[in-house]
Amino acid sequence: MSFESTLSYAALILADSDVEISSENLLTLASAANIEVEKIYADLFAKALETQDIKALLTNFSAGAAAAPSAASGAAASGAAVEEAAEEKEEEAKEESDDDMGFGLFD
Repeated sequence: MSFESTLSYAALILADSDVEISSENLLTLASAANIEVEKIYADLFAKALETQDIKALLTNFSAGAAAAPSAASGAAASGAAVEEAAEEKEEEAKEESDDDMGFGLFD
């Protein structure tokens, strides 16, 4: 397992347990899992995550900058986005056809 994965899982465990995500705590969990991680990487990871709310990052699945007002409207919006993407894909397929332009590969 890479040190990035180890530190990511350790940070998730610490956030879930409402324990401070510090370099020492990350290294403690990594060593408990018998995975050697250099202190510098744990320091960098802790520094990068000190201003982040891990639980909010995991529970906020909005596609844009603003959160969806409700789960129902978010599901409807994502369903509409999927349909729109499918329609665009069909339009692109129609537009890209050389036969529609009057020339093909063997003309």
